[in-house]
Amino acid sequence: MTLRVLVADDHPVVRAGIAGLLAAEPGIKVVGEAADGEQAVAMSDALRPDVVVMDLRMPRLDGDAATARIRSSSPTVRVLVLTTYETDDSILRAIEAGASGYLLKAAPPEEIVAGVRAVAQGGTALAPALAASLVRGMADRGSTPSLSPREREVLALVADGLSNPEIAERLFLGEATVKSHLGHVFDKLGVRDRTRAVTRAMELGLLQR
Repeated sequence: MTLRVLVADDHPVVRAGIAGLLAAEPGIKVVGEAADGEQAVAMSDALRPDVVVMDLRMPRLDGDAATARIRSSSPTVRVLVLTTYETDDSILRAIEAGASGYLLKAAPPEEIVAGVRAVAQGGTALAPALAASLVRGMADRGSTPSLSPREREVLALVADGLSNPEIAERLFLGEATVKSHLGHVFDKLGVRDRTRAVTRAMELGLLQR
């Protein structure tokens, strides 16, 4: 099945470069290009892509706000942030807005392509350097919840971008069991989705990348 992608970036050359990189990949079709956040939201609503590759700093509506609106109106559309900004606050804002991944524009092309494919399959994509920065930069927010060895194992595979069926196959578990483990992880970490679970576990030092 062809993976449909919308690219949102206010710099024409950068936008064209990202679109060209993805369009050259087998199984990926770039269905649209947006020049600002408002246009990204409108085009996502109209085109219903599988993934929106989203810049953070754009006119009219920034990437965080655009991500939140897209995820609210179209929960099945995944958002991968691709930006030059790498502060802890910007990472958390994007993920809390609903982004499934956060990569830098300076990342190798194969990492960007892999990130798009991972979030399309329900996984996550967080650049290793950003994950390390996030862990170093976050202060202790109180008592640390305890995850079982199996819960940590499942969460580590989520962080690697694996989907629930892939995790089930890797660990020789039923998919329902994987979902159950993730539900317990979400409850313990106080989060509602896979991406925030990974970043929260990193903040607390429960998951090393």
